[in-house]
Amino acid sequence: MAETIRTSEKPSNSSSLNPPSRIICHVCQKQFSQYTCPRCNSRYCSLPCYKSHSIRCTESFMRENVVEELRHLQSDDQTKRKMLEILKRFHSEDETEPLDEDVDDSILSDDTIEKILSGGEVNINDLSLEEKKRFQRALASGELSKMIEPWDPWWLKPAARTICLSKDGAQLIQPMANSDQPSDIPCGPRTPLPSLRKLISTEPSPLLAVHLVDIIYSYCFTLRVYNGDWQSDAVGSAMVVLSISSVLGQAGQPETVQEALCYCLEQTCSPAYRHIGGLQFGLALVDDITNLLSLGSPALICLLCDLQRMIIAAGRELKSEEQRKLRKSETKSKLKLAERKVYFIMCWVHEQPNKAFSSLAAIVSAEKSSLMEYGGNKSFPRTEKNVAGSKGKALIEEM
Repeated sequence: MAETIRTSEKPSNSSSLNPPSRIICHVCQKQFSQYTCPRCNSRYCSLPCYKSHSIRCTESFMRENVVEELRHLQSDDQTKRKMLEILKRFHSEDETEPLDEDVDDSILSDDTIEKILSGGEVNINDLSLEEKKRFQRALASGELSKMIEPWDPWWLKPAARTICLSKDGAQLIQPMANSDQPSDIPCGPRTPLPSLRKLISTEPSPLLAVHLVDIIYSYCFTLRVYNGDWQSDAVGSAMVVLSISSVLGQAGQPETVQEALCYCLEQTCSPAYRHIGGLQFGLALVDDITNLLSLGSPALICLLCDLQRMIIAAGRELKSEEQRKLRKSETKSKLKLAERKVYFIMCWVHEQPNKAFSSLAAIVSAEKSSLMEYGGNKSFPRTEKNVAGSKGKALIEEM
């Protein structure tokens, strides 16, 4: 039985005796349509017809898809940059050039664009040499980073003030297993937190509050650097935490809030990180510490639990990476020790009254004012008690 050629969108009842009809392309009216525009449901036969059927439609569709992908997919940095390059291409093409099928100076080839539109994965190696050069120039100039929506820290959202945990510190509502749905607030512990008496045989150090300030700073620094997505690079995120925190990365034991903040600010203003924002960025992180402390123990426990998950994920990724055995062993040892410290601090926070954190927030706020006086000279009050090699009592004893 011969096929039926249709130009309308009315559905047809197909069966084994009545094969499905075919629809003519709505753009060129010459070829059979093979694709459907996801936005307006217009039928088209090829990429040129798709690009010419509606400028507004194609641009809006690509922009919405890129933003949606960046929000929900936990992809690596290369994937995000490639998606942004596609949006940049469509936006610049619509603004600077009329539709002309004879002129083709696209950053991406038609085959690559069509592969993306069909849902296929595109690797950086799929780009030509010229495409890679243009991509690197756009990346170096910062054009691609401007397309990424700024991340709103979870501790600044209203939901952070309503966090509720059980009396034993565990999450009241457990997330579903293998759930990929993003949450504004990181989950708390899945199991009850043990008493400090079960972890140590002596009284906890009175300096744990100071160490908590150091850890909070390193966590906020890392999440802001990674735009809230530490899962995209757990190892890199954990290494940033260890490089900023003297407590977790250098076995330091600062004795005052000023010592803890000075060390963190010095790392922030160091050559490795000064391009991120320097002193102004560091002082904004001090405000983050104050905000988190004002939220009380539930938010702090969720923060420490999220940091613990980051460190554990980094340790797992290291097992699959090819590195020198000595360097890999040293890194894993540092991560393991840091994870134990974070867990101990988490148990300590659970047993403290919220008034203690309110008082600590006031101290941090006062220290920020004094630290700003040193900012003009780009130097901070220095003490050797918060650097590596301190011979004070270990923060965590063996169980």
